[in-house]
Amino acid sequence: MENAINVFSEIGKLKQVMLHRPGKELENLMPDHLERLLFDDIPFLEQARKEHDYFANTLRSKDIDVLYLEDLAAEALISEEIKNLFLDEYLNEAAIQDETIKHEIKEYFLSLDTNRELIDQSMAGLRKNQLSGIQSTSLTGLVDDHYPFFIDPMPNLYFTRDPFATIGHSASLNKMYSETRRRETLYGKYIFKYHPMFKDNPVNLLYNRENNTRIEGGDELVLSSKVMAVGISQRTDVVSIERLACNIFESEKSFEHLLAFNIGEKRKFMHLDTVFTMVDYDKFTIHPEIEGDLIVYSISKENGEIRIVEEKDTLEHILCRYLKLSAVELVRCGGGDITAAAREQWNDGSNTLTIAPGEVVVYDRNVITNKRLEEAGVKLNYIPGSELVRGRGGPRCMSMPFVRENI
Repeated sequence: MENAINVFSEIGKLKQVMLHRPGKELENLMPDHLERLLFDDIPFLEQARKEHDYFANTLRSKDIDVLYLEDLAAEALISEEIKNLFLDEYLNEAAIQDETIKHEIKEYFLSLDTNRELIDQSMAGLRKNQLSGIQSTSLTGLVDDHYPFFIDPMPNLYFTRDPFATIGHSASLNKMYSETRRRETLYGKYIFKYHPMFKDNPVNLLYNRENNTRIEGGDELVLSSKVMAVGISQRTDVVSIERLACNIFESEKSFEHLLAFNIGEKRKFMHLDTVFTMVDYDKFTIHPEIEGDLIVYSISKENGEIRIVEEKDTLEHILCRYLKLSAVELVRCGGGDITAAAREQWNDGSNTLTIAPGEVVVYDRNVITNKRLEEAGVKLNYIPGSELVRGRGGPRCMSMPFVRENI
């Protein structure tokens, strides 16, 4: 039986990937509530969709099967019973306090013609003026009446890398850092549990959204079939990494080491993959600002016991040792110039999606970093990103591999 998930590297030829085409959730962003929803600006939806379609078509041109989160989630609602289960869980997590309003909203969702409409609406959020006939009967509802939404939108969903991560034949269904993103993982839960593509290929979960400490997919990198890298970051707790390591060593037997990169808790570094990605067997992008203070810990399982060591060496030497390489090349964002590096890292110059060894997808706007990658012998596929980047994520952030060829 073929596994529906097969990801044992960051660089093996990409065969199947999941994206989310930006939807009306972006049109429900409002200046007064941007920080709450983790945005700095409001992308122009029409242009963002054009850019995202260009991204998807670039992948298709490389014979990569492109799936969409919204389609998989709709197809996972395979019965009325499961649809009701999903809605009950979704509405409970939307924190609607007034039971009368919650009931009316559920009836509205059930009245939609198709599962895809239901999923699209659940992602877009629900404005109060969409259901103007609903009147709150509770003090909580009346006091909160000034807020424009019954249910917040999920504008971060086009960064499909974060709600879960694929590792080996398994998945890490994540507990997200921010409350506004925690509902996103509900789609993964129902896809893995009920979607027909996983019916004969049950997904083993290395982490579960019900766990009490946070972890996000942008911090989870599969460097080889033996080595994981995970960022200790604004979005991922140390405790989560230890739990993930134990579960990986227990059920994904090929993995022997997990390298924990302590990149700090600054929003501009957000995830490990915003400052470090793998682009070839021996080449990595890196943001030079993290190099000097970077601390790396190795977690291994020896004689049935977990062993944790702080690595006392340069990053190059650590990578060489664990990946069994004679040398590695670090391609510095912005060419190492501090001004260019800061600007291009903010625009995800280090966040590449590797689609085959030595071949990546990048935003065209990061001209200095892109030139350095080309000089290092990396083949680049350029995509526009003037609107997509406003959400602070690049090609790796926007893609969730399901299948890569083994290398």
